[in-house]
Amino acid sequence: MYPYFKIDPRIEKAAERAEALAEPQFREIGATADWNEQKMLAAFVKNRVSESHFAASTGYGYGDRGRETLDRVFADAFGAEDALVRHNFVSGTHALTVALFGVLRPGDTMLSVTGIPYDTLRPVIGLAGDGNGSLKEFGIRYEQLELTPEGRPDYAEIGRRVGPRVRMVYIQRSRGYSLRPSLSVEEIGRIAEIAKRKAPDCIVMVDNCYGEFVQRDEPVSHGADLMAGSLIKNPGGGIAPTGGYIAGRKDLVESCAYRLTAPGVGREVGATLGNNRELFMGAFRAPVVTGEALKTAVFTAALFRQFGYRVSPRFDEPRADIIQTVELGDEASLVAFCRGVQRGAPVDSFVTPEPWDMPGYGCKVIMAAGAFTLGASIELSADAPLREPYAAWMQGALNYPSGRLGAMLAAQSMLEEGALKP
Repeated sequence: MYPYFKIDPRIEKAAERAEALAEPQFREIGATADWNEQKMLAAFVKNRVSESHFAASTGYGYGDRGRETLDRVFADAFGAEDALVRHNFVSGTHALTVALFGVLRPGDTMLSVTGIPYDTLRPVIGLAGDGNGSLKEFGIRYEQLELTPEGRPDYAEIGRRVGPRVRMVYIQRSRGYSLRPSLSVEEIGRIAEIAKRKAPDCIVMVDNCYGEFVQRDEPVSHGADLMAGSLIKNPGGGIAPTGGYIAGRKDLVESCAYRLTAPGVGREVGATLGNNRELFMGAFRAPVVTGEALKTAVFTAALFRQFGYRVSPRFDEPRADIIQTVELGDEASLVAFCRGVQRGAPVDSFVTPEPWDMPGYGCKVIMAAGAFTLGASIELSADAPLREPYAAWMQGALNYPSGRLGAMLAAQSMLEEGALKP
């Protein structure tokens, strides 16, 4: 079955059992992908996308019809009033930063209700680094609520803490480098309902990275006012070469556009430089590619659970993002896992990942990322900080067959290093 790769027969047998176990989940993922692809196609049809929208603009980019239509396509596909989609968002963290600075003002309080945010956002808030240019330096206060011991939102405490002085309730949907469950749109909706009841004018903002098109709705359809993410994750479909988005309430998106460019011009400027075609095509493919990544995650969970490793989510648990964690227990096993994933990459498969001091992180990080787009985590990748419990965070796969093989090669690499006992 695997004539081009060395796979131990015991791993092959485990993979067959994993696929059999995961079949009900695969059917459900396929149904969700079908729903979301119809939604995306409807957005393209409604906004009359044509080849003329792929034309490049230069200079100021005045009157770029493709840029304007892309915003409307994303807004409709996400169920949002408006969207700001740009190739010059350099990362998801950049899009989130523009959104935070776009709507918060000196003296405002930002309340994170999902614990401490992801590593790269901490310097933005002023929780790490020298504080230069942070929200804290601009007089924006930050508070946080911890999750329950089970890793769920503490709804009772949210109800107690949210009040008129809280300008923003901030939610990180995905787990980041933690083992807590990711949040479904239903859980986000419950947080939004509590927040709006206690402080009707507060802004509910969601870091939606890794969560787009995993469910049939997005957070803005469940009470969130604003959400942001990266185009080299789910919504770029593995085609967008860079970029990010902000979507939500029209007035808030407009404020974010003023922050991205300049007050008074906002979204009316910004040359697209020939990137529109790839952003449109990536968006069109995004629901199906997200489904392929989800199938890979489910398979990985089923495979490594058979080898005795703790996985989260389990293969049969509901999912709210594309991330799969496998707790490997020690540094050697973790490194072997990531090196095996790298061996199954279409790009740079010959490279040996090594732990390194990655900017924005508090410890060494190892990454397996043989991608067509550098850092694209909708493509098969695995990364982890070298700290307990030595868990790998695996995500992506442009198609399920290659994603399945990547997971099996991770197991094969561990077997060869004496870390796996199938």
